[in-house]
Amino acid sequence: MAIDADEMARDAGAALKSGTEDRLAAMRHSAAHMMAAAVVEVFPDAKLGIGPAIKDGFYYDFDLPRPLTPGDLEQIETKMREQQAADLRFERSEASRSEAVARLERASQPFKVEIINDLPESEGDTVSFYRHGSFEDLCRGGHLETTAGLGAFKLLNTAGAYWRGDETRPMLQRIYGTAWDTQEELDHHLWRLEEAKKRDHRKLGRDLDLFTFHPESPAAPFLHPRGMALWRSLEAWSREVRREAGFDEVRTPSLVRKELWETSGHWGNYQDNMFVLDDYDHVSGLKPMNCPEEILIYKTRSHSYRELPMRFADYSTLFRKERTGVLAGMFRVRQLTQDDSHVFCRDDQVDDELRLALSLVRKQYAPFGFEPRAKLATRPEKRLGSDEFWERAEGRLREKLDEDGMAYTLDPGGGAFYAPKIDIFIEDALGREWQMATIQADYQLPQRFDLEYRSADGGFERPVVIHYAIYGSFERFIGIITEHYTGAFPFWLAPVQVMIVPIADRHIEYGESVRTALADAGLRAEVDDRSERMQLKLRDAQEQKIPIMVVVGDRDAEAGAVSPRLRSRSKGEPSVPLDEFIADLVARDASRELWPVADGE
Repeated sequence: MAIDADEMARDAGAALKSGTEDRLAAMRHSAAHMMAAAVVEVFPDAKLGIGPAIKDGFYYDFDLPRPLTPGDLEQIETKMREQQAADLRFERSEASRSEAVARLERASQPFKVEIINDLPESEGDTVSFYRHGSFEDLCRGGHLETTAGLGAFKLLNTAGAYWRGDETRPMLQRIYGTAWDTQEELDHHLWRLEEAKKRDHRKLGRDLDLFTFHPESPAAPFLHPRGMALWRSLEAWSREVRREAGFDEVRTPSLVRKELWETSGHWGNYQDNMFVLDDYDHVSGLKPMNCPEEILIYKTRSHSYRELPMRFADYSTLFRKERTGVLAGMFRVRQLTQDDSHVFCRDDQVDDELRLALSLVRKQYAPFGFEPRAKLATRPEKRLGSDEFWERAEGRLREKLDEDGMAYTLDPGGGAFYAPKIDIFIEDALGREWQMATIQADYQLPQRFDLEYRSADGGFERPVVIHYAIYGSFERFIGIITEHYTGAFPFWLAPVQVMIVPIADRHIEYGESVRTALADAGLRAEVDDRSERMQLKLRDAQEQKIPIMVVVGDRDAEAGAVSPRLRSRSKGEPSVPLDEFIADLVARDASRELWPVADGE
């Protein structure tokens, strides 16, 4: 699989931005140099790319004479351990750009030469190198004192990586590794990686008949009937949350002429991520986001201060021209649907709308067992507006987070160029952190589109737009929860909630009547009418992670009852009357409780 190197490096920088992992980052960066030294020892003609520390590990890109094998990784890892035992000092030196280029040209390192030649003049005329033992590499720094400081480490795998993420440039070989302070931490991380493989949503999606991907439509999932049932459950919950909060649903077109994107600023700043089409006498783009079109809805008539806030929910399909190298199943797609929210409000209503947004985030995540956390992203170096504006805007967001009680940290400089923001994070069953909603008070789009409302004194004021999507995209959220639950969704979410297993063919008719009764109550059920043994059917239903199985036989049919069992139990429950069974399941479905998700429940 090809990897976008620039995108990965940016992700790595974001992961280490907070400074809390500086020491680990230095260790992992040193490990990358040690790995490169070992690779050059095995392959003397290796051409070196880049080798940063990333979250949980490190990587380095190489142009090598042949594909790497598992045996190569073992040999490289052994040579890294030899360096670790040798206690080699990391030593820094400097050279002028011209001297550095000459040195790297003599060493036949064209990628390093390109890096130097592409450095902006503002970086100065001097570059730095780091040496340990006989190996020297162009590097800004951030290293251990000696190689002996490297903790427990392991090389993991290889992948393809286009040089600088450009699909027209050479394909390099990337080696991934991980490094930790202790063997215990390394072992836990390796366990987590193995567990993540078992939970891979792409495999589970196929095995559980939820969704698949096909080359005929790259990076766009094909939702099967069961996958669509999961989608609809998520969508119904999102709509219920919005409806109770006073949102009105809208729908906007997918194909929009470029003039709208020019006004919004997307044409100048986001065009590379848009699918652009020649729409006869106009140039149009498939929309990557909904906000400019909802602004058009707002602009279709005049508004009074009494009408505000106006809350719109939009579930339209969006399109983003993502690079091939960054696509990752449901996590990064080119066609997506958000549970989008846009609120048009007066400036004096912003505080209440921010409170509402945070409360809706908590409410919508609650049935999944997620406890949201936040980062307050503050003013970037390049920004619009006065310091007074930023002080006030950041203070409002901080105050709302404090009022809500949501745990949060600061992300200095992480705000948009026009306003600070609140980024919402959740943690899954493996302890992985996912960024989800972003809550933003936008003062710029209302200005760009000249939005207004008539104020109480008869004049005109400009509204503020609050943006947020709580799931983010349905596709990505489905990928996250598929891995979080390992496909064993709680009852209210399960695509098939009940599998009915007739003991013999003569019980199929009664099984169908049970399915009809469940469906009439709004529950999702199927009948396994295959001519197979009952135990095989039950085992297949468990493997499909269906929450409830009911066995129906002669006594059940005569009594109008069912014999249920949970997917987490090997034995069935006592027979219960059908109406009581349905009433219990309807109540559990409506409560959206986390049931059954653990063994023994």
